[in-house]
Amino acid sequence: MDYGPLARIAIRYGVGLIIGAAQAEVLAADKDVVTVAALAIGLVVETLYALAKKRGWKL
Repeated sequence: MDYGPLARIAIRYGVGLIIGAAQAEVLAADKDVVTVAALAIGLVVETLYALAKKRGWKL
């Protein structure tokens, strides 16, 4: 799955709430920031999936 769009949305709204909309747009347009955020989102999703599978949660 491509996490880039999710990363851009997370950056835009997360940073927008904290420091303002103008800075959020700048960070969401930066490919390096989006790449790092996408990797972090992917890591969290895969970790939660592995945890759910290990504990027998419904997927």
